[in-house]
Amino acid sequence: MRIIFFAGKGGVGKTSVAAATGVRAAEMGRRTLVMSLDVAHSLADIFDLDQELLDRRQGRPFKITDNLWIQEMDIQEEIGRNWRRIHGYLSGLLNTSGLDEVLAEELAILPGMEEISLLLYINQYVRQRRFDVILLDCAPTGESLRFISIPTTLEWYMQKVFKMERTLVKVARPIAKRLYDVPLPDDGYFEAIEELCERLRGVDRVLCDPAVTTVRLVANPEKVVLKETQRAFMYFCLYRMCIDAVIMNRILPSQVRDSYFEDWRKDQKSNLRRAEDYFHPVPILPVDLFGAEIVGYESLKTLAERIYGTLDPLERFVAEEPYRLIKKNGRYCLRLKLPFIVKAHIDLSKISDELILRIGSYKRHILLPRQVSACTTVKARIEEPYLNITFGGEAHE
Repeated sequence: MRIIFFAGKGGVGKTSVAAATGVRAAEMGRRTLVMSLDVAHSLADIFDLDQELLDRRQGRPFKITDNLWIQEMDIQEEIGRNWRRIHGYLSGLLNTSGLDEVLAEELAILPGMEEISLLLYINQYVRQRRFDVILLDCAPTGESLRFISIPTTLEWYMQKVFKMERTLVKVARPIAKRLYDVPLPDDGYFEAIEELCERLRGVDRVLCDPAVTTVRLVANPEKVVLKETQRAFMYFCLYRMCIDAVIMNRILPSQVRDSYFEDWRKDQKSNLRRAEDYFHPVPILPVDLFGAEIVGYESLKTLAERIYGTLDPLERFVAEEPYRLIKKNGRYCLRLKLPFIVKAHIDLSKISDELILRIGSYKRHILLPRQVSACTTVKARIEEPYLNITFGGEAHE
């Protein structure tokens, strides 16, 4: 089984790249599903399909070819399948507070419901072995990070809060009925939460297993986009997810010689060099800007050829984490695998929220989480084959 996330800033071409990868995987004979994790679905548009056809599927997989399916989730359908009791209680509670019934039903669709429904599908497909490949067209960076954090958060809630909350409500319900007109959740509500969490069990291990799941960041050679991609790179690393490629989309083709584009071309070259510093040793797959809109199966097939060439798109281009950030004895430590380095050749500096590491001609920019970037001192120590960088100073005082 192979699962690949396509993540990055909004508008960089994630949906096109995910769909193109799906076309290539399907033509290789793999049963492939491309799923949209974005509320603003556009997979149907990319494949040039009639949206009505997908609507009739009510959020279920829609067959494109013998080996290729796409899925755009319908939250209203998912409420009926997975959230009926929970949504019913929440909408009733909001209605009690004085909100209009229709508005209460709308507001009872809480942030996270759609993401959990998607995780349920992923876990179901993995358990059933229904597909060989699942490609995930992610929402913009911030929402993608919330998506991958949900399993850990839910596990903590079930272990630390759920049982106590259920017991307290059971004890308080008879008294509350006599004193208040605000309804407390019944046993059906808690059973529904328990059932959902049971259906999600194990999905976090699947997402963090580099033998199964990797992340591919999609970017454009623009300064603002690279900064956002660098931030996504850092956060996916913190979640222990393996990033195996950066797809650099919409590069000006060499045949474009018009002087109007000269400054743009120089900026792109500069940003491509910067991207190598940011993401090494993760490979960068360059893709030239197309002369027309990418819509339909054949244009997606051409895009796949531009991205991967002769490469197998399901290959793991990098098999290990680029780095690991841990906290030990109150101090943050960044651990990088850099065999054969010599201490005299190491040059470290920190500018704002960025760590800059130079080893001879090798240069690496690493974006730091806010808590780490507040530290004022940086020290490095070699423990072959690792370089351990420790952060200290005012942030720990």
